[in-house]
Amino acid sequence: MEIWVNPRCSKCRTATAALDEAGVEYVVRRYLDDPPTVDELTAVIDRLGLEPWDVVRSGEAAATEAGLDTLPKDAAHRGDWIAAMVAHPILIQRPIITTDDGTTVVARDAETLRQVL
Repeated sequence: MEIWVNPRCSKCRTATAALDEAGVEYVVRRYLDDPPTVDELTAVIDRLGLEPWDVVRSGEAAATEAGLDTLPKDAAHRGDWIAAMVAHPILIQRPIITTDDGTTVVARDAETLRQVL
């Protein structure tokens, strides 16, 4: 199991604490220090069954800096969204957990977190 975290994020700390309490083995990826590649982020978004704009932290200043506030949310611009997220990983919603079987979730709430435990 792998979890993408920002250590300053309370949801990330809650998720890792729950994994620890459950005795689950996992690998932590501090995605701000070790940003995903375009291919890695594309694969995660595809496994989530979402579009990149669904997992963007649009309230971050980097979203405006990257021009995401005016970028169309359509298939023609999907790659632009992903490229912006790779260039500015603070834009990636967190925590993202991928289990050993490939199941991937954005574990921002207790119910979603329970799905991977």
